[in-house]
Amino acid sequence: MTELAPVLFLSHGTAALLQEDSRVRDYWKKLGQDALDHGVKGVIIMGAHWNTAGGDHRKIQIAMNPTPDFMPLIASDPKISEGFEPNPDLQTGQRVIDMLCNAGVHAEADTKFNWMIDSQIAIVGMFGVKSPPITIISQNAYWDPFFHSRLGAILRPLRKERYLIIGSGGGTHNLYRTEWKYSLGWKDVFAMESPPDDETLEFRQSIEDVFCKNGAGPKLRRGLARLMKHPYFRDAHGTDEHYVSACFAAGAAGELDDEGTETVLGAEVWELRSQCEQQYVIGKWPPSWRIKSAVSG
Repeated sequence: MTELAPVLFLSHGTAALLQEDSRVRDYWKKLGQDALDHGVKGVIIMGAHWNTAGGDHRKIQIAMNPTPDFMPLIASDPKISEGFEPNPDLQTGQRVIDMLCNAGVHAEADTKFNWMIDSQIAIVGMFGVKSPPITIISQNAYWDPFFHSRLGAILRPLRKERYLIIGSGGGTHNLYRTEWKYSLGWKDVFAMESPPDDETLEFRQSIEDVFCKNGAGPKLRRGLARLMKHPYFRDAHGTDEHYVSACFAAGAAGELDDEGTETVLGAEVWELRSQCEQQYVIGKWPPSWRIKSAVSG
């Protein structure tokens, strides 16, 4: 069997997750250390806040700014991200553009793109202020689940080269139903007076079932696309952008050769009452890739 890097679907949540004590914060650190211990070559990440608009349903952009600025992580202690500098991977970015264009995708470079929190939170949570080289991919604003799954499938071969592919979004993410009063008044994103709505809880269980009961392979790709027709999808996701990055991740682990690969829900926490910040890992780092310094440590 071909050795492949795992694929992640991470709910990036708010920047408060970087400082508040939770399983998610601890799990992010574990994921990052695990990647470093196995010689990760770079990270290819699709967030949820960068969407390529217009009339072209096959167009996306790749971040190719050599000196990008970045958004302040205002919901967390500034000391957590103090000294953080983006580490854009322009060489891999161009390679990603070429791979996508050769497959019929209208991919182009964005040389002015500045990093946003949908990528930053996950990157800082995993690697701290010094990350591996990063390639950021936009979504297409038509949010076609099959198209975004195909993007992941096109880039799947990079997993053989120790690239970590990440979709950053949300398990449930409906800003029309979030409750901010405890966050704004007491800086507590976990507080809630009542449990999440039944519809949100039902969808949260459905996405876990699709990931964990199907595992990797074509069933995962089809299952996540089908969930956009779930009767409670719109209750759980007021808009589509925090969901289709899951389809991107599924595409990167959605071939027949991926069948039998275990998918785990490693951690989750509820924020702002309605946001379920689930963290999924598809596959494992091959033991043979573990670097000697990590073994001896």
